[in-house]
Amino acid sequence: MFNVRKADVDAQFEEIDQSYETLEVETLTPHIGAKVRGIDLSQSLTNEQARDVHQAWIDWKVLVFPDQHLNRDQHKAFARRWGKLHVHPMQPTYGGDEEILVVKTTRNSAYTSGDGWHTDVTCDPIPPLGSMLYVTETPTSGGGDTLFADMYLAYQMLSDPMKAFLDPLAAEHDGAGPYVGSYKSTPPDGGYPKSQHPVIATHPESGKKLLYVNPGFTTHIVGLGRSESSAVLDMLYRLIDSTPRLYCRVDWEPNTLAFWDNRCTQHHAVWDYWPNSRYGERVSIVGDRPPSH
Repeated sequence: MFNVRKADVDAQFEEIDQSYETLEVETLTPHIGAKVRGIDLSQSLTNEQARDVHQAWIDWKVLVFPDQHLNRDQHKAFARRWGKLHVHPMQPTYGGDEEILVVKTTRNSAYTSGDGWHTDVTCDPIPPLGSMLYVTETPTSGGGDTLFADMYLAYQMLSDPMKAFLDPLAAEHDGAGPYVGSYKSTPPDGGYPKSQHPVIATHPESGKKLLYVNPGFTTHIVGLGRSESSAVLDMLYRLIDSTPRLYCRVDWEPNTLAFWDNRCTQHHAVWDYWPNSRYGERVSIVGDRPPSH
């Protein structure tokens, strides 16, 4: 059980200015998640729209754009406003468009992508800075939501001694875990990516500290014994898994696009809709620097 005084956490979060000149923004929670209307993502963004989307994304970490009608080129064009598109480590084995990761689950699926807390592809030396999932088919009987967790707030919920202990440490992130364990996939040429990143990172734009380990890719904390590392990571994962206050919930409708900041969030695609199907396509944006203290 994690006990923290509400005032100690709230003091770290200034009230966010919710006014954006070119967008209509409806928040999902006071600290993470916002629904955005008044913009057509199939059209080229003006500089003013791109500025407002970027600021809202930094402010709210997860943006949800309902009622969008995009083809693949339009989806990718929107993402390219933030940088070069990422090629998933397993994409060469999937075939098709290397910049599009298909997220498809049917009654015959043995697993579903993202069914567990994770940050996208932290096994890469420079993980994606953001991802955009465009969902066009949702389960007919409901379900299939995605939870997003605020890693700024997760960091703030740690005690000061725990922050001081974790701050200088690094952890190893290995792609073999999810790709072999869950997806039963064949290693790509050169093997699975493996990288070390700080346990506590600083966001390059907001300047805020955040928790940067996730059960999807993090295998151990460097320099600790295996049992010590497991105990610390299990404690941090329990914090994420047992603290609904960290979350916003995206309730997908067909033709909805979500854009999340991969540097300060984790997400969990809830597989609660078998035997129904869900279909989406994800584009991720290459990061411009590795995570740092």
